[in-house]
Amino acid sequence: MYSSCSILSTPALWPSSLISSEDSSPASISGRCIRKQQSGLVVSSRKLLASSRVISPLSNTAQEKVCSPSVSAVLTNEHSTIANMEEDVENIGLFSLDPGLEAYKDFRYRIKRYVDQKKLIEENETSLEEFAQGYLRFGFNREEGGIVYREWAPAAQEAEVIGDFNGWNGSGHKMEKNQFGVWSITIPDINGNPAIPHNSRVKFRFKHSNGVCVDRIPAWIKYATQDPTRFAAPYDGVYWDPPPSERYQFKHPRPPKPKAPRIYEAHVGMSSLEPRVNTYREFADDVLPRVRANNYNTVQLMAVMEHSYYGSFGYHVTNFFAVSSRSGTPEDLKYLIDKAHSLGLQVLMDVVHSHASNNITDGLNGFDVGQSSQDSYFHTGDRGYHKLWDSRIFNYANWEVLRFLLSNLRWWLDEFKFDGFRFDGVTSMLYHHHGINMAFTGNYNDILPDATVIAEDVSGMPGLGRPVPEGGIGFDYRLAMAIPDKWIDYLKNKKDEEWSMNEITWSLTNRRYTEKCVAYAESHDQAIVGDKTIAFLLMDKEMYSGMSCLTEASPVIERGIALHKMIHFLTMALGGEGYLNFMGNEFGHPDWIDFPREGNGWSYDKCRRQWDLVDTDHLRFKFLNAFNKAMNLLDEKFEFLASAKQVVSCMDEDNKVVVFERGDLVFVFNFHSENTYEGYKVGCDLPGKYRVALDSDAWEFGGHGRVGHDVDHFTAPEGVPGVPETNFNNRPNSFKVLSPPRTCMVYYRVEEDSQESKNEDATSLHEAGAAKEVQQNTSSSHEDADEPIQMLVPEIGAVEDDTDDKPDE
Repeated sequence: MYSSCSILSTPALWPSSLISSEDSSPASISGRCIRKQQSGLVVSSRKLLASSRVISPLSNTAQEKVCSPSVSAVLTNEHSTIANMEEDVENIGLFSLDPGLEAYKDFRYRIKRYVDQKKLIEENETSLEEFAQGYLRFGFNREEGGIVYREWAPAAQEAEVIGDFNGWNGSGHKMEKNQFGVWSITIPDINGNPAIPHNSRVKFRFKHSNGVCVDRIPAWIKYATQDPTRFAAPYDGVYWDPPPSERYQFKHPRPPKPKAPRIYEAHVGMSSLEPRVNTYREFADDVLPRVRANNYNTVQLMAVMEHSYYGSFGYHVTNFFAVSSRSGTPEDLKYLIDKAHSLGLQVLMDVVHSHASNNITDGLNGFDVGQSSQDSYFHTGDRGYHKLWDSRIFNYANWEVLRFLLSNLRWWLDEFKFDGFRFDGVTSMLYHHHGINMAFTGNYNDILPDATVIAEDVSGMPGLGRPVPEGGIGFDYRLAMAIPDKWIDYLKNKKDEEWSMNEITWSLTNRRYTEKCVAYAESHDQAIVGDKTIAFLLMDKEMYSGMSCLTEASPVIERGIALHKMIHFLTMALGGEGYLNFMGNEFGHPDWIDFPREGNGWSYDKCRRQWDLVDTDHLRFKFLNAFNKAMNLLDEKFEFLASAKQVVSCMDEDNKVVVFERGDLVFVFNFHSENTYEGYKVGCDLPGKYRVALDSDAWEFGGHGRVGHDVDHFTAPEGVPGVPETNFNNRPNSFKVLSPPRTCMVYYRVEEDSQESKNEDATSLHEAGAAKEVQQNTSSSHEDADEPIQMLVPEIGAVEDDTDDKPDE
């Protein structure tokens, strides 16, 4: 029941339990974010709020609350839930799911800390909702008659605001400091107009204890830019407050949360066909339609928060409230998100709260001038520095850090209408050792009572995906990070005949009971320079010369296309309750990603997506893309990812076959490089007539068309009804199929309840018109079931020659 995981540094997710009082239904906003039941926050250290500074540094003056019903799906203020939790600390629901956890006091400890921390915030900040709206008070905000600027900088001895508006001379704009280290100034309007013009540059100048004055970008700045005419120019903060005529107005509502996320992971900057940085608007107009056409329901955007170093892939954030200016303005990003919503796509943000860039000139690290941890965003000494990432570690026990990070999440939800988050680098937040040089086994002894308990990525933290009232941390999903490692290991180190069906299946199903996972065969990590995508591992240099349909495919290309389809589909179908694909991998994009750098002559050639490859009709990339589109459509029609019915009935090592059921679909994967099996017997749950729903060997997917799609497969009963041990592979029914080598087939049960269904042609996802014929026949009796994946012992000798059914032709 534990996750088998690889070591750190690969991104993962954490939820910050958040806020709103308008909706108390147990919903959540995104595939991998914050469940609405978990209002509050789970904090990290036994020294939490050790100082006496628990009174709000801001006066509780009346202010407009801007909690929309859409935001309330994430942010909630449920006093009743917390009260019940407080009374029930000894009665943790997580223990009923996994009694082995009861001996570990960490779970009671973290619930108590959660309750205590939320009470502190509510007592001193009016509410958690208001606490997480810090952007309404900190940074630059319009108030009656002027602009008010506030900055938390307790280490500063003097402070002033400078910028284009005052000729970079702050002598007339000195700031005042309150007892909590918050500097503020009110800048009156001039002739009824803001004294600081929209889109003009600003900075925070302060003097620290050694008498030196430094200029820093305001911590809460909403936009930051650099001089495009100067190489490696420093960034400037930008006052962003466009007039109504220039402010983007959202036109489309958020789409409903999907039952299971099919996620398209994307990087806007490198999404252009041309070797340059792409824009938000170009991505919206050119790439989003591709995502929707391939039947994804969610797009996950990387590198949204401003980062001065482009090559960091967006993971070394410098300005947390600012959109990356390389791709456009905040209004341009809003256009992108609104366009996604119009297409029915939810938009998740890849948020980085696990660390911050160590860039002093452009980033938050510039506010660290040697003060104590209590007066800083970061820990001091080694604890405040991540050696593997060369970045700074937040002091999550600090009141103002909590305000900053929670408000940051709320900002992106409120202002930009993001639908949720994918949290990066969670292990670094959970453990004082940040996961460095630690191999996680899933053993409960890896969990320390004093470890941070916000979220995790690779450590297998129990309860990560369970609701807070149960004693969990509240994620909707966790990334199944061990799966791509297993595929890479097989492709690099094992011959095809050495592939173990048992080991592959175990790797895909090895996840904690009742905690949902997002499965993926490869993400952006596997595409970075120095590594190889699955397509590149399979076909290597032949991708450059052997992908033309005008010539016969070589054995390498034949194998590569077949296994590329099988690996991604098996990962999707068996690896989790959601699926993720990185931009371009759906069609086997060649090359790795190499951001412009000195070592490659600052070239953008490998930092783009070659969409022309999949758009060229005589290239085989189109086959991989068509299959990716079809497997997403299969889930859209049958909703198998959302089904709790997951039964593996056969792991046939001799014949290299895996058979399983997901929902009421039956999946058959034949990994053998040569053998075709006629009359291969597969077990199933429900009796009746079955037909092919998806066939990787279809012509339109670059296959050989060896399996007939109009063949009826009638089941036969197996054994004594109600006695599983007398069944075939512990399944009460069976039917027989044709299984060519290196193919995967999916069979659906044909409903015979009406004359219309009797006369309907075989459902297939292989042609454009066929999509309309697909029946949604996932059994409702299994939809809400809470049962683990069943691993049934396969029967030896599943292949039978004396078939009574006519083989597919």
